[in-house]
Amino acid sequence: MATLTLQSLGKSFGTTAAVTGVDLVVGDGELVCLLGPSGSGKSTVLRMVGGFEGPTAGRVLIDGQDVTHLPPERRPTSMMFQSHALWSHMTVAGNIGFGLRLRGLSRADVAQRVDAALDTVGLPGYGPRRTDQLSGGQAQRVALARSLVLEPKILLLDEPFASLDQHLRERLREEVRDLQKRLRITMVFVTHGQDEALALADRIVVMDRGRVQQADRPDRLYRAPATPFVAGFIGQMNLIAGEVAGGRFVQGAMVLAAPVADGPALLAVRPEALAVSFGTGAGRLHRVTDFGSHAVAEIDLPEGTRVKAHLPEAPDAAPGMPVTVTPRRHTLYRDDRVLWVSDTAPGAAPVAVDA
Repeated sequence: MATLTLQSLGKSFGTTAAVTGVDLVVGDGELVCLLGPSGSGKSTVLRMVGGFEGPTAGRVLIDGQDVTHLPPERRPTSMMFQSHALWSHMTVAGNIGFGLRLRGLSRADVAQRVDAALDTVGLPGYGPRRTDQLSGGQAQRVALARSLVLEPKILLLDEPFASLDQHLRERLREEVRDLQKRLRITMVFVTHGQDEALALADRIVVMDRGRVQQADRPDRLYRAPATPFVAGFIGQMNLIAGEVAGGRFVQGAMVLAAPVADGPALLAVRPEALAVSFGTGAGRLHRVTDFGSHAVAEIDLPEGTRVKAHLPEAPDAAPGMPVTVTPRRHTLYRDDRVLWVSDTAPGAAPVAVDA
């Protein structure tokens, strides 16, 4: 069993709060991604879990044991950094077995566990090689083997594939996911790439300015974002500021039913949730981009907002053509919380929006 619990975790650097009030429980065998833009505090949280940063508030518990003030070498964790930092004067086997030798294991035990770790990451027989003979992907696998050979309860990864090209990054993250499921190891993975998080995680923790915005399954984050930040950060989202008055959301020519209290509101609607009619309406087509599998229409609304709509194929439509958009589902936010969700049921008449 390997569970991780963060209780009101915080970190300040002088007067600057990098992390504030993070509460999180990572279950046994769960893969959780910390996701957010640069400066959101995700790597700081990971470093506090690994013992490389000391928190200024809160606690870190592993399997119920308080490890908040333990140094990294006394924690049942292992960290894989963005830079794999392999020692060039050692062989692959030397790099992987270094931590085991520090623990006083015999030469035979070290060799056996190094070979097993190389088999696990798909590099059998690579032990005698020099590290300068490795490709980028092979070096990352060796770094992963070096972390796994210590048999940690929790494996921590800080953007380990950020320096690799896209195809190699995608292949390695699939291998890491398969490996994690096979070993049933608890894993916390930091990334700023939403595609990486959506592909890897059992749950995603979205952070912004040192605070957790939402922690949920990938499908829930996409379909039910709890805040405007999450709505705009996960996937593509059209965000339109307006006012609710008399049970209707109004922004220029856009009018939608909104049975909520009057006041300012932010409308959020996914590109795939917008139906488009060409040749009528107050909106104007800016351009259409054909991606082969689908097309994206960019439409200028009268008040100046530009929205995107996904289409099954590129239409025969010229820039400047009048357009009407019809949302199939939209969400209203106020004060960083969900105010109203409208979801048109299959077969029901949609709410028309004369853009």
